[in-house]
Amino acid sequence: MGLTSDKVLALAVLAALGLFVGTVWLWPRLARRGWRAVSGRVGLLLSTQLMLFTAVGLAANQAFGFYASWADLFGQEKGQGVVVDHTPGRGPLRVVDTRRVPGAASARPEVSGQIQKVDIVGRTTHIATPAYVYLPAEYFQPQYRKRVFPAAVVLTGYPGTAEKLVDKLDYPRTASTLAKEGRMRPMILVMLRPTVAPPRDTECVDIPGGPQTETFFAKDLPDAVSGHYRVAREHGSWGIIGNSTGGYCALKLAMHHPGVYAAGAGLSAYYNAPVDPTTGDLFHGDEELRNRANLSWYLKHMPAPDTSLLVSSSKVGESNYKATLKFIERVKATKLTRISSITLESGGHNFNTWRREIPGTLEWMSGRLGGR
Repeated sequence: MGLTSDKVLALAVLAALGLFVGTVWLWPRLARRGWRAVSGRVGLLLSTQLMLFTAVGLAANQAFGFYASWADLFGQEKGQGVVVDHTPGRGPLRVVDTRRVPGAASARPEVSGQIQKVDIVGRTTHIATPAYVYLPAEYFQPQYRKRVFPAAVVLTGYPGTAEKLVDKLDYPRTASTLAKEGRMRPMILVMLRPTVAPPRDTECVDIPGGPQTETFFAKDLPDAVSGHYRVAREHGSWGIIGNSTGGYCALKLAMHHPGVYAAGAGLSAYYNAPVDPTTGDLFHGDEELRNRANLSWYLKHMPAPDTSLLVSSSKVGESNYKATLKFIERVKATKLTRISSITLESGGHNFNTWRREIPGTLEWMSGRLGGR
């Protein structure tokens, strides 16, 4: 059973309850002196607390998607190989499964849209990653068969799993509801995690001698999606959204590549790439690369990008609040880059907070993208 399995969580909860009941039941028998009684009490207490922490940890992982598998949890993820498909005629994007939009009233795609699980291989970077693509109902309706749609890339945090964008953050269902209410235009969503070279956190950087993650998101991903779906290709048709690490990536990609991404939204984002055990050496002594990864430095020293940015934070509960205020002022000083914000009175760095921000973010994104 996998780390995120409901059965594993249920077994952990039952084991914790069983140990608690056992401790209460056996405690009078062990309330004696002697090394055996003392060892029994210590063993019961440690076992109960360990299983309780395990159950809480599994529940938190289910809610927030920190780790996708046991191998991911213990640092044994083996997914570093790169798959390059040389089959003649096969493109860089392949659909491997389809599913209905969670909570949709109908399974018919022309009524409720559809989610497709895809495998993507970058033509230039050879980075391979799975993703989920949400296609709105209009995509399948005969009257729109020649219509092209705007698209938004949606990124998780680190390590994150793309499934959580569908099942926990409800991006497809929210987009479908907003479109039906007339609050946003129908839009294609391309949902994946920024960790395209697991388990390494590349921070969407083109690492010297390593994964060219920024190029993948700036070139390979839009090319692959546009070559397979009816996505508008003209300038102003693509946006990018992310939370936490994905939020940093979204802002950076919109700033570095305004010709690709006309808008970037960073929910609970930070503004400079960290260097820690999860990232390894991202820059290999390249000072220019390091500086470009610092968004405040970029705004101060590089030409202002012609793009729109959205940032979010909370006055209480988010550690990026002060940094976000400074970033807003820095963007406003450029006179060219547009900046908008969502500020909650309180909200932590978690799914519940982001679910409160996603409807407004999608509406904002819809208002800034083209397509016909």
